[in-house]
Amino acid sequence: MKNTTTVRVALGDQTMTFETGLLARQAAGQATCQLGETIVFSAVSNTNKPREGIDYFPLQVEYRERFYAAGRFPGGYFKREGRPTEKEILTARVTDRPIRPLFAEGYYNEVQINNALLVADGENESDILSINAASAALMLSELPFFGPIGAVRVGRINGQFILNPTQSQMKASDLDLVYVGRRDLPMMIEGSAKEINNADMVAAMKFGHEAVVKICDAQLELRAKMGLPEKTVSETGPDSEQVGKLREICAADLEAALFTVMKLERQQKVGKVFDDAFAKMQEIYGEEIMTENRFKQLFDTLEIELVRKGILEKGKRMDGRAMDELRPLTAEVAVLPRVHGSALFSRGETQAMAVTTLGTGQDEQELDGLTGGEKAKRFTLHYNFPPYSTGEVKRLGGLNRREIGHGALAERSIEEMMPKDYPYTVRVVSEIMGSNGSSSMASVCVGTLALMDAGIPLKKPVAGISIGLVTGAGQKPVLLTDILGAEDHCGDMDFKVAGTREGITGFQVDLKIRGLDWDLVAGAFDRAHAARQKILDAMQAALPAPRPELSPYAPRIMVVNINPEKIGALIGPGGKNIRRITETTGTQIDIEDDGKVSIFSNNKDNLDAALREVEALTAEAEVGKIYRGNVTGIKDFGAFVEFLPGQEGLVHISELADFRVNRTENIVKMGESIWVKVLSVEDNGKVRLSRKAAMADKGEQTRRG
Repeated sequence: MKNTTTVRVALGDQTMTFETGLLARQAAGQATCQLGETIVFSAVSNTNKPREGIDYFPLQVEYRERFYAAGRFPGGYFKREGRPTEKEILTARVTDRPIRPLFAEGYYNEVQINNALLVADGENESDILSINAASAALMLSELPFFGPIGAVRVGRINGQFILNPTQSQMKASDLDLVYVGRRDLPMMIEGSAKEINNADMVAAMKFGHEAVVKICDAQLELRAKMGLPEKTVSETGPDSEQVGKLREICAADLEAALFTVMKLERQQKVGKVFDDAFAKMQEIYGEEIMTENRFKQLFDTLEIELVRKGILEKGKRMDGRAMDELRPLTAEVAVLPRVHGSALFSRGETQAMAVTTLGTGQDEQELDGLTGGEKAKRFTLHYNFPPYSTGEVKRLGGLNRREIGHGALAERSIEEMMPKDYPYTVRVVSEIMGSNGSSSMASVCVGTLALMDAGIPLKKPVAGISIGLVTGAGQKPVLLTDILGAEDHCGDMDFKVAGTREGITGFQVDLKIRGLDWDLVAGAFDRAHAARQKILDAMQAALPAPRPELSPYAPRIMVVNINPEKIGALIGPGGKNIRRITETTGTQIDIEDDGKVSIFSNNKDNLDAALREVEALTAEAEVGKIYRGNVTGIKDFGAFVEFLPGQEGLVHISELADFRVNRTENIVKMGESIWVKVLSVEDNGKVRLSRKAAMADKGEQTRRG
């Protein structure tokens, strides 16, 4: 682009380009990131003052794909982009998560990051470009951001790691790793794999980190080229004097309340301490200074301090477990009648119910991805998080980003274990019945059980677990197996790992600290592996293997392969044939371009009837076989006979009878039904028939009358 400042960085056999200066000049920071011909633009804006009445950082990250990026028109009546797609929401989330913890503590100004796909080449994915563009835009702003960060995708083909693989390359890859890091340490990972082991997973991250260093340096170079000074960030925490006073007032009572085993009881006790301490702090500082939001910040600071102190100094968790101990596990299947498959899974107070539904090819989800990839998918997992799961009362609205993100994580964790070329479309819905930590990983466990209960032949069962982390200055970091919701809130990490007994299939790591030591990365994977074995033991005690039969309420399927050239005959003119079959048999029939025909029905007799019709319309002529056909044409040299639906052959005049025939009409008439035998099928498809041979085989006379 003209009038831009540009920095390029070589990444393997590709070049990543950062540009700024042309677009959105009133934004606080703006940049584009390009790989191949795919370009993502990011613009950052902020308010000058903190938002009043909040006790959190109000960061909003958006990502949108413009159809013009791929030279296409949007579908629909209005012909413009509508609400964000699932892909857009997931990209916004993966952009948000590594950026959020890098803002200065105590910064409460509103910040909005708007990312847009400007150009899509159909091969290079946009999610890593969204992260890099956002980081570059923030580095060109004066917002208090402890960046830069870099993002890459790592694949693996034939045991070799691939940097930023294209969509074509990803088809052969057994790893899809989005890796994000600062210049020195990892920040985030997300993705899926085909049972990769722990050591290879860490190796893949380190492979990606080499490129991340170059990407971070490129952003620093871009800032320098713009003539901006080296970025400095200062931060402020809660008032130490006020925190000290609060500590005096309620530390002992709050600690006793926090280390209560049951969640709701804990919340009630903590709530009482909150109310009493708030009243006392207002007496000391006055209502004008000690507002409820100001007090919430102080109280949250003390709460986090006490939980972390208990773990680091006393070796004590909130519910009394050992650091590597799982909560009690329960699992059962077939919990609902009539549905195709169901299961219930509990880990402590986290409880999830899943239901599996089998459908036909017509139920598959169509994908409209501008950056390439699959066009449809036949396996989905949806995640619902109702208010009652946390004992709350909230307005029920549409899906939120959390539900979409957790469902996507659970889906990709299980997807690799789904049978290849499975003829059914499969949907799993995970209903969170109780939440106290890592309901997404509970969804992996319960989703696996519901699939097995439905009789879907999963290659291997999949389980998931979340590993937490608590760090402290001058203290040895502590990893926590199976974290509670409160431990997630007070801790430094949510390290979600799903997989089989042999290897990892899905992962997502979120940090609240500004980087994770490599030894802790390896330790977290090892913890997750050990916990996963115990969870799989509990799951397989409930159901050792997929049921051998589908539910009687699930649709039955029969698959036949026909000659692709016969597809037209099966469909018929204007869909006449296929419509007649489905209407008369009550079945559903899916036809694929390669000749694969899937017939669905809940009734075996109807299924068999439809199959007979399909076979009749698509049957191939067999040499030596006798057919009953109708005369469709009379010629001097013989008669044409339709012996299979839509397929004719010639009975030469010499093959009409076992005597000399002078006129074809003397032996057969138009529309007459006769027996014929296939003598040969030529390379060009022409079929030679014989009435004489057919009658001889049947022991009948060929003479008329």
